[in-house]
Amino acid sequence: MLDRLYAHVRAHAAGPKAPFFLAVLAFSEASFFPLPPETLLIPMVLANRAKAWRYAVIATLASVAGGVLGWYIGAFLLEVIARPIVHFYHADATLAALQQKFREWGVWIILIKGLTPVPYKFVTIASGAAHFALLPFIMASLATRAARFFLVAGLLRRFGAPIETFIEKRLPLVCGVFAVALISGIIALAYL
Repeated sequence: MLDRLYAHVRAHAAGPKAPFFLAVLAFSEASFFPLPPETLLIPMVLANRAKAWRYAVIATLASVAGGVLGWYIGAFLLEVIARPIVHFYHADATLAALQQKFREWGVWIILIKGLTPVPYKFVTIASGAAHFALLPFIMASLATRAARFFLVAGLLRRFGAPIETFIEKRLPLVCGVFAVALISGIIALAYL
């Protein structure tokens, strides 16, 4: 089943609509959706390594734009939209803790958590809820999201063939590690 799913994603990752779907995924992940952009960025870069930098730019800009939406949700629609999203992820206490950390640490929260497997939507919503200044939020988001996506794209561009072979031979292991990292990021929200 995983092999068929991977083949399906891989086939569409080379398609003409893939950049649009990458932008949609990166935008939505930064404000409300659970899947990280790497789920599409990785197969896209492996399908066409010459466009790695272009894909990293798309993921970065869309993620920052989605982050601005998340910031607005936290700043102005906390009770109406943000609380149900946060409650869905059982992260009510985490949101309060992040708001307090923004008051203490400011931009460092964005710079640190933007590189980790912590779902970025919590960072964006919490920064808005804490009424963290929008311009520094955008600049820090741009730096941290660019670092993350360009690192992934660069490594895949440089070492694509061996990585692709590894993924294809050990797909269940790769999916398991990815799932553990995602779940660990969500759990870490409660303790960081």
